[in-house]
Amino acid sequence: MIKTMFQHAKKHPGLIPQFFFMMLGIGGAGLYLIRLSRGPHVSWDRKNPEPWSKLGPTYQYKLVAVTTDYKSLKKEGPDF
Repeated sequence: MIKTMFQHAKKHPGLIPQFFFMMLGIGGAGLYLIRLSRGPHVSWDRKNPEPWSKLGPTYQYKLVAVTTDYKSLKKEGPDF
């Protein structure tokens, strides 16, 4: 595939930047996936597929709490 890309780039030199950025994007996506797979929440252990059972009682879980104070809202819609 790379050999045919170089042959095609010789015939059409305007495509060289496109090939460069395409390879840069593919390489960046690959590195991101490798980085993502080595995170703390990914387990490759087949004996214990539940990694959260290894966590201690003092582990800081990431939680999101979204609250809205409806009393502070002035009106429900625009005035026409």
